[in-house]
Amino acid sequence: MMRMSPLYLIDVCTGLIRLAVSTRFRMRSPYWQWRMQTAFGTDRRQWPGLLRRFKMTLDYAAWTSRMRRLH
Repeated sequence: MMRMSPLYLIDVCTGLIRLAVSTRFRMRSPYWQWRMQTAFGTDRRQWPGLLRRFKMTLDYAAWTSRMRRLH
């Protein structure tokens, strides 16, 4: 398993919390459907495995948190 820095973990947590609150915790909302299709395509059979998708989701959450700090 890959080691994660404390700053990365903070970014992931704050990013996930902000995304969850902004979508009102509806993980099957149109935003999340669009996000998944944009990231992985419309054919679910060609999506990466569950662990890879999980890691990519954490990276996306960390990225959103870092982008927010730039403003």
